[in-house]
Amino acid sequence: MMKKLYDELSHQVSKSTTEKYSTSFSLGILALHPSIRPAIYAIYGYVRLADEIVDSFHGFDRATLLRRFKEQTHQALEEGISFNPIIQSFQQTVHSYGIDQKLIGQFLKSMEMDLQPVDFNRERYQEYILGSAEVVGLMCLHVFVEGDKAAHETLRPYAMKLGSVFQKVNFLRDLQEDYRILGRNYFPDVDMAVFDDHIKSAIEQEIEGEFREALIGIKMLPLCSRFGVYLAYSYYLSLFKKIQVTPAKHMLKERIRISNRKKLSLMMTSYFQYKMAIS
Repeated sequence: MMKKLYDELSHQVSKSTTEKYSTSFSLGILALHPSIRPAIYAIYGYVRLADEIVDSFHGFDRATLLRRFKEQTHQALEEGISFNPIIQSFQQTVHSYGIDQKLIGQFLKSMEMDLQPVDFNRERYQEYILGSAEVVGLMCLHVFVEGDKAAHETLRPYAMKLGSVFQKVNFLRDLQEDYRILGRNYFPDVDMAVFDDHIKSAIEQEIEGEFREALIGIKMLPLCSRFGVYLAYSYYLSLFKKIQVTPAKHMLKERIRISNRKKLSLMMTSYFQYKMAIS
């Protein structure tokens, strides 16, 4: 009985972490079937905690903290228990849904890349996108198909594309903070000192194609996850459209946002768009 209480607490901590950091993902998760929500909260809570270590814990030894986080993860996966509630809920999800542990290693490798400024060429850019976003999409896909390996293999390229497009929209949204504050430039062969509308448009064209490809996979998802994923997709598409009409010179001065009111409106209207787009 006592272990059950701890497991419930662990999942609640992951849920609270998701709600605290991301209104958009929280709304999307609410549209998933209740049976799979805890697992998606667990995945988001885990990747959010790692991201916070490298992005927010300035003034601390972030390399040591991330190394400790990595060690605690491997120990929890091996022993099936962790004193860290977020890692506890994550390791349970990994074991319950048969998530490939190589995906976790790839994710943590990308987090390590954020510890120091990196000159992103095309190869490093693809490596970072793979580890920071595409593998997270694949972790979630294990949950969405509820362990069905054949379905996972079929949907694998689309899940990776969805993770990729979300990440690239995040890069544009966070351009001001990443470049001005954290000293990062993820886009390869782009000199941020001369970032203009022409460069921005070229990046957006690549993202537009990935949105189209990702939607194909969403249409193939099981009913338990389809609308929830489509809702997150709709939010990011709305954010992307706002970015498209924002001049490049403003991108380095302000973070592009969708208000919570707009997010709630999207949730209300997306169901009808979903019925039309998915049917």
